[in-house]
Amino acid sequence: MRHNRRAIALLAAFASLLACSPSDAPAAAAHRPGAAGIGDTDFPHDGNGGYDVSHYDLAVDYTPATRRLDGVATIKAGATQGLSSFNLDLVGLHVRQVSVNGSPATFTHQGGELTVRPAEPIDERAAFTVRVHYSGRPQPATSTTNLGTFGFIPTADGAFVASEPNGSKTWFPSNDHPSDKATFAFTITVPAGVTALANGELTGEPTTSDGRTTYRWSERHPMATYLATATMGKFELRKGSTAGGVPNLAAADPRFASSLDKLYRTSGKITDYWATVFGPYPFGSTGGVVDDYAAGYALENQTKPLYGGFEPDEGIIAHELAHQWFGNSLTIRRWKDLWLNEGFATYAEWLWSEHKGAKTADAIFKGHHSRPADDPMWTYPPGRAKPDDLFNQSVYTRGGMTLHALRRAVGDDTFFKLLKSWAADNRYGHVTTEQFIELAERMSGKDLKPLFAAWLYQPRRPA
Repeated sequence: MRHNRRAIALLAAFASLLACSPSDAPAAAAHRPGAAGIGDTDFPHDGNGGYDVSHYDLAVDYTPATRRLDGVATIKAGATQGLSSFNLDLVGLHVRQVSVNGSPATFTHQGGELTVRPAEPIDERAAFTVRVHYSGRPQPATSTTNLGTFGFIPTADGAFVASEPNGSKTWFPSNDHPSDKATFAFTITVPAGVTALANGELTGEPTTSDGRTTYRWSERHPMATYLATATMGKFELRKGSTAGGVPNLAAADPRFASSLDKLYRTSGKITDYWATVFGPYPFGSTGGVVDDYAAGYALENQTKPLYGGFEPDEGIIAHELAHQWFGNSLTIRRWKDLWLNEGFATYAEWLWSEHKGAKTADAIFKGHHSRPADDPMWTYPPGRAKPDDLFNQSVYTRGGMTLHALRRAVGDDTFFKLLKSWAADNRYGHVTTEQFIELAERMSGKDLKPLFAAWLYQPRRPA
């Protein structure tokens, strides 16, 4: 009996140790702050770690006369780790309130990082909803080496919203990096007489009350944050469908009203043609928007390419609509692979020229290849886009030349099958240069590494 009592005492002590020590440590360690960057070494502060967004529901109330924006962003996400806190990207606006799963959360907002601490930690793989109430006067982003001014740009009658590469944080809290795509819903309220245009399709007729009109748009296909738009202003519209049956919406500022019909017809014609070259159109509508803001560039906003202060010609429209496949449906995982967007869209311009009976892609290729060996384009390898010079002409032109060199090497039959397979296999997903090279080699049965090395990675003119 003395032996049994001693054994029982030892067992009780052991159980007590189990109850109060190591078992609690993993539970506490399972939750930690999400990283303040998503992991793109070229853009270390863009995006955030620890979660993946599935949906943004953005309610935006904007008054052009005062340039004041009041917003509520409801973000649905899934935790990829246990989270004690997480970050959202937002700059230049005042955050009034944050909740997570309906409970008030504490937060700090410094620079472009909104750090949220939920009342209860979030378990790994758990779904959660964060709601952010914010307001202020949006300030566009500026860059002397990329696109100049971008993001939410106030105009006299509304706003020109073109956010590539990382300007979405100027108007809504987000995981602002292309490697985290999500679906979007927009509720945009503006003064009566102002039109609000966003991605996707209208979910009902606009409603007006007390001198303000509300528009509701929905983009049900995954989209990178930099492609989101809420462009507002005085617009004339033309609606219909392409000959192939894709809903088509063209919009033009009154200053460019004479270009509206051409924009509508050309966008429809090119959308249908690209469907025969690249495969089925990946989204629910097509079209374009010409605004009276002298941006000097166009942007391939998903379903609604945006042209800043000029009437686009067919080549530019062909470029931006090709992006609906290459860049929008197929999205780069890291910015250094930008040639997969811009090189493909540039080559699409050459294919459109060829289709129209103008210069062939081969003639355009040879014209560029004849540029002197000391031309700056040859010293910039496009397969490694530089963070301080993303939109260098080499990423576009030499990127397009890479595709033509590939076409010459594998032949037209394999090349055009490759384009369709690339678009179909990665529809709505993410892509890298390595994946494209692997597919090209598999479909052609050739070792193409020397070709891609010469065209994408060497700082000299390829032979």
